[in-house]
Amino acid sequence: MKRSWLAAFALSMLTPLAAAQADEPMKGTFTAHQACSALLSIRKQTNPGDVKLTPEQSYRLLSANKPNPTYYRVEVDGAQPAERWVPVDCGEVKSADGTTVPPAPTSPSQPAPGKQGNNPPSGGGSGASYVFAISWQPAFCEGLPSKTECKTQTPERYDATHFTLHGLWPQPRGNAYCGVPQQDVEADKAHRWEDLPEPQLEPATRTALEQAMPGTASFLERHEWVEHGSCFFEKSADAYFRREVALIGQINASPVQKLFADNIGKEVETSDIRQAFDQAFGDGAGDRVRVACKRDGDRRIIVELTIGLRGEVTDNASLATLIAGASPTDQGCKSGIVDPVGLQ
Repeated sequence: MKRSWLAAFALSMLTPLAAAQADEPMKGTFTAHQACSALLSIRKQTNPGDVKLTPEQSYRLLSANKPNPTYYRVEVDGAQPAERWVPVDCGEVKSADGTTVPPAPTSPSQPAPGKQGNNPPSGGGSGASYVFAISWQPAFCEGLPSKTECKTQTPERYDATHFTLHGLWPQPRGNAYCGVPQQDVEADKAHRWEDLPEPQLEPATRTALEQAMPGTASFLERHEWVEHGSCFFEKSADAYFRREVALIGQINASPVQKLFADNIGKEVETSDIRQAFDQAFGDGAGDRVRVACKRDGDRRIIVELTIGLRGEVTDNASLATLIAGASPTDQGCKSGIVDPVGLQ
């Protein structure tokens, strides 16, 4: 009996050790490409708070669940607990030395992106859904001060006090690189955006876009068109960007923009942001908004808002109507500072 007890005790001590060894430490970032559930437990598939990653948002990478991983452990700011597991095919890993880790092999039933005609454009009818991502430019520039649009930013410039365009992303996230030549997909993924074809825009659209999207100085519009705009229901870059500019214009003329402009340098609660969306776009609009924050030294700053949309994105589309058609999402971080221009 004593020997059996000792054997059982030894086994109980080895099991956690084996589990710990299976958790492979990693350093770098994980950039989400889908709004994947962020799990507390892989085995139980539990997700307290119904936390989801924000597409195109980067998260601190902590570990993999095994040498040939199926899940990565990341830090999700605002989640309780913050350390969560996400599937490897939810996004892209970049190691601490800047090397991009190849994605998981594509399932035979899921054709690899970038092949001609693999991914049909997202429909323009009432069933079409999108993630609309808008940035707070001073916070973005805290992490990338060498970008042209960041080196030239001043407190007087439009993007110091107004939201800027990140992108309009047809859902589901598999709608990417629709009919895009493989060489352009590869250039985009390598961040060689200057090598991508320039979207054909009317002069008025180009002028409006340059104000709404300062990242055009770093060819952000080329990336957005190749990856996301190519899957827009209307195969026109001018229509795609013109309508994005109109949508963000509605936000920048609303109490949401005023809330941020009036609180530069101060902390704002996510509940107040959601309430401002309710005031601007109708009851429940705030439930479709997720707030993304990041650490900057000892501060937590608001970097981006992602807004769920559903319906026809036409020239005269009502943002209130598009938001009302979408499903609610988690709030993201609970609060953050509205960053002023310049490195803090």
